[in-house]
Amino acid sequence: MTYVAGFVVAVPEDKRQAYVDVANAGIPLFREYGAKRQVEAWDDDVQEGKITDFRRAVKAKPEEKIVFSWHEYDSKAIADTATEKIMSDPRMAEIGKDMPFDGQRMIYGGFEGVLEKGSRGRSSYIDGSLVPTGSDSRESYLAYAEKVADILMENGATRVVDAWSDNVPDGKVTDFRRSVNAKPDEAVVFSWVEWPSKEARDAAWQKIFTDPRMHEGNPPQDESRRVSGGFVPVMDA
Repeated sequence: MTYVAGFVVAVPEDKRQAYVDVANAGIPLFREYGAKRQVEAWDDDVQEGKITDFRRAVKAKPEEKIVFSWHEYDSKAIADTATEKIMSDPRMAEIGKDMPFDGQRMIYGGFEGVLEKGSRGRSSYIDGSLVPTGSDSRESYLAYAEKVADILMENGATRVVDAWSDNVPDGKVTDFRRSVNAKPDEAVVFSWVEWPSKEARDAAWQKIFTDPRMHEGNPPQDESRRVSGGFVPVMDA
């Protein structure tokens, strides 16, 4: 199962190309250390939530947009080794000299894949989300996620991935746990849905929300604290 290094960052809207340039500069480095895929997805449909949302998750300023990003590895061991080596690599230090965003507000962590449907490949639109669930609810969450993933795939999604928090460090300003107001006995799930287009995604959700299977039973996660949004990939390597 895929191991995921997940990131969320606030980037000034006028720094979009500078951000993409920095991300592209890092491709050879991350590939060298074992990343199988790197995706940077730009804020397109990020709505304000009642309790929390992506903007509050990274304390975004009015002029900033949200980037939902992840790196995929074949295992936790490869991901951990990659992180250790990359952080001490002088090439990374050179790339990081002039980052077009506030790194103190970037949230990041390692997540263990628990569900993966569809095939890895380029997509044109992404729904990204974070949600808290009880640390002891892994089996019941997976049962719920399997059901939802099947419905998503039936309605045109090309890939669905759910990943369970494994190494989510506390941040000085914010972090994944604070992004969803996680309680001490809760885990954080980092997940995304890939679509062939925004139009396909919009049409699908109209059907999905009215599918009676979506409303069966009580999901283990707290949906009122789910952080979610739609994103356009600006780099998919």
